[in-house]
Amino acid sequence: MNYRHAFHAGNFADVVKHAVLARIVEYLKRKPGAFRVIDTHAGIGLYDLSGEEAQRTGEWRGGVGRLLEARLPAGAAALLAPYLDAVRALNPEGGVRFYPGSPLVTRSLLRDGDRLTAIELHPQDALALKQRFAGDWQVRVIALDGWLALGAHVPPKEKRGLVLVDPPFEKEGEFDRLADGLARAHRRWPGGTYALWYPVKDRAAVERFRDRLRGAGIAKVLDIAFEIRAPSPEPRLDGCGMVVVNPPFVLEDEMAALLPALREALGEDGASARTAWLTRQ
Repeated sequence: MNYRHAFHAGNFADVVKHAVLARIVEYLKRKPGAFRVIDTHAGIGLYDLSGEEAQRTGEWRGGVGRLLEARLPAGAAALLAPYLDAVRALNPEGGVRFYPGSPLVTRSLLRDGDRLTAIELHPQDALALKQRFAGDWQVRVIALDGWLALGAHVPPKEKRGLVLVDPPFEKEGEFDRLADGLARAHRRWPGGTYALWYPVKDRAAVERFRDRLRGAGIAKVLDIAFEIRAPSPEPRLDGCGMVVVNPPFVLEDEMAALLPALREALGEDGASARTAWLTRQ
């Protein structure tokens, strides 16, 4: 699978990913102590949905575009507000031309003492990200392979926070790298929260990934799965998921309120959404 993000920015998978990200960050803010978010595959931070790549696919129209126009239940609307406020802040005249990647979603939610480490391997993308956050003392941008960061940048000095792992799935073996990277990072920082995004396209690979996590010896692993349609006869991005290690205790209940609303707003025939504990000790 080749998931070049400029083509897919703002699609249903981004909506799910960024909604979950925002809920975790909002939970971290409940305690006064500072925390750090480490984004291992940060991208360029901001996407122009009027650009050639986004216009070629138009996926954002069925994602954030549809969500902004949806009539949401009050509870789901409140849970989505931190994320959607980040989107609206970039589009003060209404509509949605600009879409925030995970670094900008995170940055919009940080308090004065909190920090973001945004890591990006691609030289041009890392440069764009550095320019975007130039002068922002709460954000550190590092040009580095995100997989290496899972060994080198945890635990953060704050000892509280989130590691977001959102690889592009451009190469074979990304599910194995996800599982291996999580195991490596968890050994160094077992108390951290980790959120791992994955695509639902090769369903056998997804199940093998889940099985590996069940047997990884990690105490608390929550799987959040969202499928926008019934399984396609040919390989196609039918859904996505977020595996959350050491999830906030409120996250499962929040997803119970949020996922049905997202399924109703974004889903096609056969759409489904659920949470399941892979491990819970």
